[in-house]
Amino acid sequence: MSVFEKVESEVRSYCRSFPTVFEKARGYKLWDQEGREFIDFFAGAGALNYGHNDPGMKEKLIEYLSSDGIVHSLDMATTAKADFLKKFKEIILEPRGLDYKVMFPGPTGTNTVESALKLARKVTGRDTVISFTRAFHGMTLGSLSVTGNAFKRKGAGIPLTNAVSLPYDQYDGKVDSLTLLERYLEDKGSGVDLPAAVILETVQGEGGINVASSEWLKQVEQICRRQGVLLIVDDVQAGCGRTGTFFSFEPAGLQPDIVCLSKSLGGYGVPFAITLIRPDLDTWAPGEHNGTFRGHNLAFVAATEALRYWETDEFAQEIRRKGEKTRTALEDITAKFPDLKGEVRGRGLMLGIEFPEEGFAEKVCEEAFKRGLIMETSGPDSEVAKLLPPLIIDDEGLDKGLAILEKSIEAAA
Repeated sequence: MSVFEKVESEVRSYCRSFPTVFEKARGYKLWDQEGREFIDFFAGAGALNYGHNDPGMKEKLIEYLSSDGIVHSLDMATTAKADFLKKFKEIILEPRGLDYKVMFPGPTGTNTVESALKLARKVTGRDTVISFTRAFHGMTLGSLSVTGNAFKRKGAGIPLTNAVSLPYDQYDGKVDSLTLLERYLEDKGSGVDLPAAVILETVQGEGGINVASSEWLKQVEQICRRQGVLLIVDDVQAGCGRTGTFFSFEPAGLQPDIVCLSKSLGGYGVPFAITLIRPDLDTWAPGEHNGTFRGHNLAFVAATEALRYWETDEFAQEIRRKGEKTRTALEDITAKFPDLKGEVRGRGLMLGIEFPEEGFAEKVCEEAFKRGLIMETSGPDSEVAKLLPPLIIDDEGLDKGLAILEKSIEAAA
């Protein structure tokens, strides 16, 4: 690890949590230089829903490169881009009754969020955006302005403006967040100008695996419609099947005005993001928002191949089954350690256990690493031991990983 300590910036983080040099990965497993095997309950922070080195995607990428397919193209028309657009519309949008224009804003999650915020302000002519407590939307200035984490916000170095944070669903049992939201928008004395948009995650990943109810989400959408405010759903981490449906907002029946997708959209771990825009909102002038790497053709190739998982409902059903199996196992584990007062959170295969004791979730993840399991914490105080296994993981892998987790909790206790 010495080269990383001597040469790489102090900002590095995950290599501190997982202090070994990884060399190989396949499916839901990784191996380090010493040949030690690890089960992956981290999945690239949600960027590897289809696991490591998916054979079908690998074959398509090698074939594309071997044929001298164009790799970088800005936003020029290419066969790889055309294939992705056709398949995405045919497999994802049309079966769900969704009508969106597809924007390529750049390759990362924060790129799609920045484009969504910019477009909402352009379309409405208004400046303010409402976000929610414990939200995480990215690390650039616009995305940070609608992010709740104090540590991340402080890193901006300047005031973060034109955003107002309100309580998320179940943030505080004493506060009716929906009534507060509507009153803030209606009351000319609230001090909050009518916003351009409301941005939310249906399940807050980095914020602590906080799950909004379908009823709460529907009412937020209704409030936005009544007030003429755009609704942006950030599905960067919760999307692409993580919660059991391709879009996390499907169970609530939402029709967001703008949707942000990235992370596992690239299929193979290739950087890729898109912004889905209601057609009448697509008022961009050519080049008004752009980026050098918005034409990443390797991402188009891998993402198109990844869509084969969604040609039927079988994959989604399996995610939900494995999610229920994992939740039951987590509840059984927490019941064995009642003094820890652990609380199981999440939906689909986006799950976690919240531990009220300061630093305990971090100890659990440290013990898990020692035993061959990769997982991280989330929440403003790193109070949640978070599980994001690849969606393709089999029951044997889940059982092994959960057994390690139980032993790790016991060791940390």
